[in-house]
Parts: sequence; structure tokens; C-alpha cells
Amino acid sequence: MAQTARAFADPIARAPSPAGETPIDLVHLARQTFGERDLEAELLRLFDRQSAQILARLAEPGPVDGRWRADLAHTLKGSARAVGAFGVAAAAETYEDCARAEGDVAACLGGLSKAVAAAHGAIGDLLAG
Repeated sequence: MAQTARAFADPIARAPSPAGETPIDLVHLARQTFGERDLEAELLRLFDRQSAQILARLAEPGPVDGRWRADLAHTLKGSARAVGAFGVAAAAETYEDCARAEGDVAACLGGLSKAVAAAHGAIGDLLAG
């Protein structure tokens, strides 16, 4: 029962980000870390590294195995929510749903890639400044 990518195309429309337009909700992150700036920076670095690794694995060509792809996206979704990257979480959830439905995961990867890139840029700015 394959779904088209169109059904999964816009994760933001499907699940709006509580962070609004920002890739990282800093208020949420501060709540999670009790305002500990060093811990915030460490969590952002870990998330940045993990999200890049997961995205690379999801982009690997090969047979579509919905379960492992969905599980990786689920892991990314939880990590993103923990640091306040709600756009990434929404896109990961969309990808997860697409993979579980055996949809066109290559097409679903585009929204996730954009969300991860936006978070990566924001994290770079936050850690540099």
C-alpha cells in the first residue's frame, strides 16, 4: 500500500513548529538544560553531529526497507524535540510516516534535508556567537 510523496511533502503544514520561524527554540532548550549554557552547547553539538549522520544514512541508495529508515527517523525526531528543533522533528515524523507506509522515501527526504540544514545553520550561528 504505497503512498505518494505528495501526501508527505510538507511537514511544516502538517505539524507546525512551536518555535515559529526559528530552527531552534532557545526557550525550550534553556528549559531542558535549566539554563546551563555549557550543557546547551554540548547538546547542540551532539544533535548537529547526530542529525548529519542520520541524514547521510537515510540518503544512502539501496533497497527500500521501511522499518530501519522509519526507526532512524524516529530517533532523529526524539533528539530534535529534546533540543527544540521542532522543524526537524516535524520533518522526521513526516519521513518516518512515509517510510512506514512504504512511500517514496527519496522524495520525502527533501523536506528533512532542508530542516536539518536550517538547524545546522542556526546551531553554527549559536555556537559561533
